[in-house]
Amino acid sequence: MKWALIGYGGMGRWHVEKLRTLPEFEIAGVYDILPERREAAVKDGLTAYDSLESLLADASVELVTIATPNDLHRPIAIQAMAAGKHVISEKPVTLSSRDLQAMIDASRKYGRIFSVHQNRRWDEDFLIIKQIYDQNSLGRVFNIESRVHGSRGVPGDWRNTWLQGGGMILDWGVHMLDQLLMLVDEPVVSTFCTVSHVTNDEVDDGFKAIITFGSGLTAQVEVGTSNFINLPRWYMQGENGTAVIHDWALNGEIVKVSDWEKRDAVPVVTAAGLTKTMAPRTEETIQRYPLPKVESDVRDYYRNIARAIRGEEEQLVTHAQMMRVMRLMEACFKSAEENAVVHTRI
Repeated sequence: MKWALIGYGGMGRWHVEKLRTLPEFEIAGVYDILPERREAAVKDGLTAYDSLESLLADASVELVTIATPNDLHRPIAIQAMAAGKHVISEKPVTLSSRDLQAMIDASRKYGRIFSVHQNRRWDEDFLIIKQIYDQNSLGRVFNIESRVHGSRGVPGDWRNTWLQGGGMILDWGVHMLDQLLMLVDEPVVSTFCTVSHVTNDEVDDGFKAIITFGSGLTAQVEVGTSNFINLPRWYMQGENGTAVIHDWALNGEIVKVSDWEKRDAVPVVTAAGLTKTMAPRTEETIQRYPLPKVESDVRDYYRNIARAIRGEEEQLVTHAQMMRVMRLMEACFKSAEENAVVHTRI
């Protein structure tokens, strides 16, 4: 299947590297609006189209990936589908649910596959947490915390501009909210979100969202770009235990109660007194387990798209899933703007 790329920046180059390893695809070429990026593509051994129109006019190209600034995803995707191409958009798929509906409508009108590159569904830290959750390893889960922390602020490119769809809700929140919705198969009933502007006044350089599901399960999703000490990547609490993944290197553990009857504890003495309530459990009443091993291959996303185009299987990242994430991001923006809980049925 011949594939072409629109936008040869950092993520565009990443797509090329992955597609070069897949026998299902042949790279027809790339287009970038900047001449220096087209020159870089040629130096990397690729064909560079001289215009978007020439790329879309290439009848041999079946599939295109759009890796441009976020505000350009919608018009380019609709133009590409009108030209008969199947389309993958980088995340976030676009900037509003209204724009996304226009893209979905174009997909139906022109009979083309349309998807968004939610590659972090294949992150091993997420898949480990999902396995623990799906296997009910901790008993009834009542709280999930998902965090990504950095300390360099918002990247100094289009990601720090509002009109081009910058900010951390759209950049990282889209991944983490998608993971959360794939993890918990329940409707979201409320969202409360706050944003930070430590290093950037135009877009959010961090956010914290408290999301409540229909069963009462709560989730905290947090992105920070001014964190010099990081909190755990994942922290999940169940009635019978807790799981933690500290970092991208998958350091962490599962701790579960082994004896509910033995509740006595040695009080903890603090400078101002003692506490038995917050004293840790004794080792004989708990059991520690290593995190399960999970292997994944992010290229399975593209393998699925190829099979979906051929009619061999359904696409994994569906239009309905894309819309849920978009509406949840919109609820986060609304909550932050109004400083209020937003009640939803997402």
